[in-house]
Order: sequence, then structure tokens, then C-alpha cells
Amino acid sequence: MTDTALKSPFPIFDGHNDTLLKLEIEAMKGRDISFFDRLDSGHIDKVRADEAGFAGGLFAIFVPSKPDQDFSRPFDPKDPSNYEPVAQKEALDFTNRLIERAERIEATSEGSVVICRTAEENRMAIEAGQMAVSLHIEGAEAIDTNFYALEDLYRRGLRSLGPVWSRENDFGYGVPMAHPASPDIGPALTGAGRDLVRACNQLGILLDVSHLNEKGFWDVARITDRPIVASHSNVHAICASSRNLTDKQLDAIKESGGLVGINFHVAFLRPDGGYGRDMALSVIADHAAYLIDRLGEDCVALGSDFDGCMLPRDLGDVTGLGRLMETFDARGFSHAVLEKIAFRNWISALEKAA
Repeated sequence: MTDTALKSPFPIFDGHNDTLLKLEIEAMKGRDISFFDRLDSGHIDKVRADEAGFAGGLFAIFVPSKPDQDFSRPFDPKDPSNYEPVAQKEALDFTNRLIERAERIEATSEGSVVICRTAEENRMAIEAGQMAVSLHIEGAEAIDTNFYALEDLYRRGLRSLGPVWSRENDFGYGVPMAHPASPDIGPALTGAGRDLVRACNQLGILLDVSHLNEKGFWDVARITDRPIVASHSNVHAICASSRNLTDKQLDAIKESGGLVGINFHVAFLRPDGGYGRDMALSVIADHAAYLIDRLGEDCVALGSDFDGCMLPRDLGDVTGLGRLMETFDARGFSHAVLEKIAFRNWISALEKAA
């Protein structure tokens, strides 16, 4: 891996990062680092993002069971403390803190970072060279079953939501980080979960099935009247992690006109499900090629999981995006397909969800 950033030929709109959580956890530890300084840790800051051509994306709001957990390192998937439930009030308080952090970043950015509420606002920000931030909730613990909090969060800019993380909550059942394993783990959506799907459809909030178990997936597919989106998941036929999508699920996503954002976490990419970072970027291209063949070029994008995963060493951080696009180009993806993967498919998905 070179230390020099190779800028992507296209702006990159990414379907998932945990940067807000990273910044909040650092602040909780007494290290209130700035998003606008070049950092020697983590995956995204404004300086490196600009060098890479990273134009923004879905910034996740996630409430961990253990806030001191380091999500850039492997954790024991059999340790139940990693999946402990979080009470709704506690989750809502933490969620509001992360939204306030995003709002402070926007307010101090001198116009270079914009929280976007529509696909058109995202498109305009990208064209203006601003970083487009769309707020996403990963695991709906902050949402009460009467959906008052959902409506309040929508007013603050929430535009994408995954009903579960990899733990059970009031709405459904998440898959653990297991390999080899099927996503067919646990029960279907609860009654509140089915109502949450309908409420998100009504408000125009994109529904994300990443982390959702298979029975919950099929409930979403049956109930939703919008395209099915998996913001940061990969191909189960290549890497048999329970976090990845089976061919049958991919076919349902294609039929709905939905989208899959490719996750860069090595254990969701490598056929052996291992955590070794010495993995060629061609493995990411393998997942991309499979998805394009199965779904079509309009249904594939990026969902990095920056600041929440272990990246291949040759990717390193956000500055590796240009190398990844170069790898896709070498695989034979056309200019038009690269542009769709880079940003156009995500903008289209947000437009269809509204």
C-alpha cells in the first residue's frame, strides 16, 4: 500500500460509515479530536476525504452495547455482552448526541459539509464540492413503538434506518457475526417491526436490511412499497457470513429495484471469513462483479463500513478509494458502471425511498 492518495475519478457517495460514533467515543475518553484535522487513526476525516474524492454518504448513528468497544478490531461474536439490549431512553439520548455532533460539524465547516434531507440536496452538494451527509440510524433502539421519536428524528434530518443491528430489539432480530452461517437465524419482525416498515414508507425514510435476519428480510420485502436496500452487505455465495445476502435475497432486491452497498470489512469479504488484512482488493471486485451479474449495474454501490470495520491493508482508509476504483477499472467495469457504483446509484436509491 502506498501512503499517497489516488483520488477517485468520480465523487464517492458511500452507504455506511461509523465516523460520528468514532468521534463521540474519542470525546468520551477525553480526546475531543476534530473532524477537520488530518488524523493518524480511524478511516475518515475531512482532509483525507477531500484527497480521496469522498463526497459523503450515509453517516450512521449507532448505539453500542459497550460504548468503549473498539469497532476497528475483531470482537468475540460469542460474547453476549457485545449484544446486550439498550433501553429506549438511553438509546435516544445517545442518538441525539450523535446528531448534535453532525450538526456541529456542519455549523463549523464554513459550508464545506452539509446535512442533506433529499436526494436532490445530496446531488447539489456533490456538484458543489461539498461533503453531503445523510443521517442514518443503525438499529432502531432509539425509536419508541408509538413512533414519536421517529417523527422527531425525521424532522432533524433522519432519512435512512436499519430496524436492527446484530442484536434483538423491539422490532426484530439481527444476525450475529458468524461464519460459516446462514442469515436464517431467529424469528420474523415483531408487530412493532412491521409497523415500523409502514411508518418509514409513509415518512419517506429509506429502509436498510443490513444486519436483519432472513425472516425479517422477507417481512420487509412483503410489506414495503419501496425498493429493498442493504447499505453494507456482501455476497453469501462468496463469503458465507450470516451478515451477507443469499442469492434468493439478491433476487428479491433486484425485483424491487433496490440496491446493495459493498461492505469493506475483511471478514465479510474473504471466502474463509477470516480477519487477515492482507487481502487483495480484487476480492472486493469479485463481490462487485457477482452483484452486477446478479442485480444489474443500477443496483450496486459502496457501503464501506469505514470507522466500524477492519479494512484490507491495501485499502487502508478513505484514501484507498482511488485504488479500489482502479481495481474495478482493471476488472473491466465500464466508465458508466464505475460512475453508477461511485455515487449515482445511491442518489437514485434515496430518490426512490422518498
